[in-house]
Amino acid sequence: MTTVSNRHLHRHILILSLLLTFSILLTFSLNKTSYLRNHRRHTTNPVRTFCNYSDGKWIYDHSIPHPRYNASSCKEIYKGWNCLGNGKSNAVDVFKWRWKPNHCVLPEFNPVSFLNAYRDTSIGFVGDSLNRNMFISFFCTLKQVSGEVKKWRPAGADRGFTFLKYNLTVAYHRTNLLVRYGRWSENDNDGKLTNLGYKEGYRIDVDIPESTWAEAPTFHDILIFNTGHWWCAPSKFNPAKSPMLFFEKDLPVVPPISPDAGFDLVLKNMISYVEARKRPGSVLLFRTQSPRHFEGGDWDTGGSCMRQRPLMRKQVEELFSLENNGTNMEAQYVNVHLHKAVKGTSFSSLDITSMSEFRADAHPSNTGGKKHDDCMHWCLPGITDIWNDLFIAKLEYVKSFQLVS
Repeated sequence: MTTVSNRHLHRHILILSLLLTFSILLTFSLNKTSYLRNHRRHTTNPVRTFCNYSDGKWIYDHSIPHPRYNASSCKEIYKGWNCLGNGKSNAVDVFKWRWKPNHCVLPEFNPVSFLNAYRDTSIGFVGDSLNRNMFISFFCTLKQVSGEVKKWRPAGADRGFTFLKYNLTVAYHRTNLLVRYGRWSENDNDGKLTNLGYKEGYRIDVDIPESTWAEAPTFHDILIFNTGHWWCAPSKFNPAKSPMLFFEKDLPVVPPISPDAGFDLVLKNMISYVEARKRPGSVLLFRTQSPRHFEGGDWDTGGSCMRQRPLMRKQVEELFSLENNGTNMEAQYVNVHLHKAVKGTSFSSLDITSMSEFRADAHPSNTGGKKHDDCMHWCLPGITDIWNDLFIAKLEYVKSFQLVS
């Protein structure tokens, strides 16, 4: 009888032990899941499907009392882009237009949250003056909440700053074509191009990055690239007088290839170059082309941009149509090449083109201090502030995948 009782007792003890162990494991699992969920909530965007922010419309928001920054609080603003200070007639309205996606909400860039979340991080903007436009907007927004800033330029950078309290560096690396290029004459090669009738032009090395950013992938944790405007500049690279002549492995590409083919080759090579040198866990973005809004001609033939409010969708279609001499078609041209190049790589596209096509009202126009209207760059503050809202949303989306992988 005692033996049977002992057996029952041992069985009960065993069952209780198993239940206790299971309870402990279950509690640990739930706590771990809760921690990961909370950690993601505070560090990244937990939504795994990225909204199509390019599908939306501009809404005038009377509740916006003032811009995110101004030239008084941020001296980095280039004089020609300071539309408020230069007296552009609609400058006060430019920053009050808010982009409203049709199927989601685009959060406004919160500089305090960003600085806290991205301590000990380096961010590089690499590209032409439109990326400088975006870089200044980004820097000035951060500077509004953190004035402890030291000028510091990484290797090759045109300008750079470190927010000392957070050890966060932002820098801009100027490059027009991404790759090295310079004047070429018939005396500079082994005769292959001369034999084909070329006397002068621009040598473009499709496999050599411009020195201004060559070290950027090994230094920055987040990189935002752009290129395009200089690839569509006949006044610079005249097909007859100063054509683009492509070189690879220090030899001319023969037979010579078209700028289209050269552009594809440069994008392919430079993306590979970055991927081979990027820092562990880095985020790589390629911004799509910023649209121009010249009407009545191009920049050197009397074109202007005097609109006072964003375009309607029908007006966008008309302005960017071939019937309008294709003056502003370069954005669509560049993006076809860009989307093809980044497909299947570590890069993600940052699509600012669609939302920007409406904003013919947001350029410096005739207040940019040039001999011609500036219908290419953007007022600061202005639309590039919204680009940075999109940049942060995209960054959070990409980082959310890195966190769970």
